[in-house]
Amino acid sequence: MKGYEEVTSVNQWKDILEESKKQQVLLLKHSTTCPVSAHAYREFTSFDSPIKTYLVKVIESRAVSNEIGNDLAIRHESPQVFLITNGNAIWSASHWKITKKEMEKAVESI
Repeated sequence: MKGYEEVTSVNQWKDILEESKKQQVLLLKHSTTCPVSAHAYREFTSFDSPIKTYLVKVIESRAVSNEIGNDLAIRHESPQVFLITNGNAIWSASHWKITKKEMEKAVESI
C-alpha cells in the first residue's frame, strides 16, 4: 500500500464522506489493542490499493468511529473495513474476513 491517511477528527471524516461522492475510498476501523485488528491492519497495509485509503484508530478517535457508524448505518465492530461510494458503504468486512484478497475483489467488482 502506498500509504493511508489517519482520520482523527469528525470534520476530517465528513470531508472523506463528501470525497466519496467523487471517488471511492477504503477505510479501516482499527483497534490498537486487539490482535485480530493487528492482523487486519497487516492485510490492509499489504493491499496495494488503487483508491485512497484511510484508517481510524477506534480507541484514540472514539468520536470519529462512532460518527462513521452513524453515517454509514452499520453497527460498530473492530476491526472493520468499508468501501465507500457516494456516501454509502457498498461493501464491508470485519474481523478475520478482512483480507487482502477480499479487499481486492471488492475494489475490482466496482
